[in-house]
Amino acid sequence: MFDLLVVFGVALLFIQIIRILLSDCDLHLQWYCKFGETPASLKGKVVWITGASSGIGEALAYKLSSVGCKLILSARREDRLKQVKDHCLKQNPGIGTKDILILPLDLLDFGSHANAVEVVLKYFKKIDVLVNNAGRSQRALWENTSLEVDKAMLNVNVLGLLSLTKCILPHMIKQNYGRIVITSSLAGKLGAPGLGSYSGSKHALHGWFEALRIEGYNYNIDVTMVCPGPVFSEALLHAFTESGEKTLGLEMKPTEKRMTAERCAYLMSVAMANDLDEVWLSGNPELFFLYLYQYFPTITRRLGRRIGAKRVKKLQSGMTNLH
Repeated sequence: MFDLLVVFGVALLFIQIIRILLSDCDLHLQWYCKFGETPASLKGKVVWITGASSGIGEALAYKLSSVGCKLILSARREDRLKQVKDHCLKQNPGIGTKDILILPLDLLDFGSHANAVEVVLKYFKKIDVLVNNAGRSQRALWENTSLEVDKAMLNVNVLGLLSLTKCILPHMIKQNYGRIVITSSLAGKLGAPGLGSYSGSKHALHGWFEALRIEGYNYNIDVTMVCPGPVFSEALLHAFTESGEKTLGLEMKPTEKRMTAERCAYLMSVAMANDLDEVWLSGNPELFFLYLYQYFPTITRRLGRRIGAKRVKKLQSGMTNLH
């Protein structure tokens, strides 16, 4: 009997490994993609998306508008937001122009956040979901990165999100409902050479919002941490380098192995529809490596140092796009 249990356990583990290697998301999310609520269950929800002018935020706007969500689209580039809204209306005749509010927002202008929340509440009367998606990436070695860049990354990727969330939180507490969605990263789960400031800012998000998850329980306020791996976007164009005066300025190539923003948005919407706490969205080898790190941290850290040493040498030689 014991031998049979061992064989069954090994077979089950092998099956799970195969599922991970053939997938682009974690096992839990895989289950809900097949058997859980569909994004259509979000119909009628008022969803505020920051960073909605391009990339994941733009794709999420298209996905949520297609299932009948009412949207607030925020970013600094108002012209791009108007294009996103026009596309939503064109592709989804069932929604009207009043169902999408364009609200330009600079996350670094902390003093404007409370007023922005009031504008939304006056327009839609409620906020069901806040998607904290806005942020910037960074590429530079630890030894070369200035403290000014570290501060800038924390301001953009962490403090701006915290400020807006703190302005919305009293309303969600009053209505006794709300969901905060955070676009983190696989870099928020493990470190990577050349991504120190970016990885640090994403790790910080997990600490702050995991605490909010617990504190918000009595008010029916939930938190969904979304951890994408490489995704096609404009992230490398605007990424910080070692100093705040220069951006990376790289365009992603269509031949790179990355998830599309559309696929990422669909998986995010499934996570939102099923009230999932944390999801991992990535192809392999990144997804498999994250599972190794989760369950075999000591061995994986040693392996990571050996693999990462090669990447460091490439960075030192001047290479910037190492995907």
